[in-house]
Amino acid sequence: MAIAMFRIDRLALHAAHGVREAERDLGQRFFLDLVITAEVGDALRSDRIEDSVHYGQVIKAVTATFTGRAFNLIEAAASAVATDLLNRFPQILTVKVTVHKPSAPVAAILNDISATVEQGR
Repeated sequence: MAIAMFRIDRLALHAAHGVREAERDLGQRFFLDLVITAEVGDALRSDRIEDSVHYGQVIKAVTATFTGRAFNLIEAAASAVATDLLNRFPQILTVKVTVHKPSAPVAAILNDISATVEQGR
């Protein structure tokens, strides 16, 4: 068995997540970070993308799940993304998804609010 770690950092997606009505009406930009561990023994031997985790396909899947419905909580959105990736890609062993919400409607000066969910087989 050979394990590889893949990272996708700061994937920018517009979605309508949040508890407040204005967040759902207007939507906002979120940033997602993913850390994926996968079994890649076949890919190391074949040097074929079909035997690995194709990050382009991962990005398409993440985008579809994250923007496909509105979530109240960013941790629920992160969990949905992690679950979907584990279901779609059998090589993935663990996935950690961080959802950043830099425009969170809070009465404070801050750069970012984020939630991280990690799931595995």
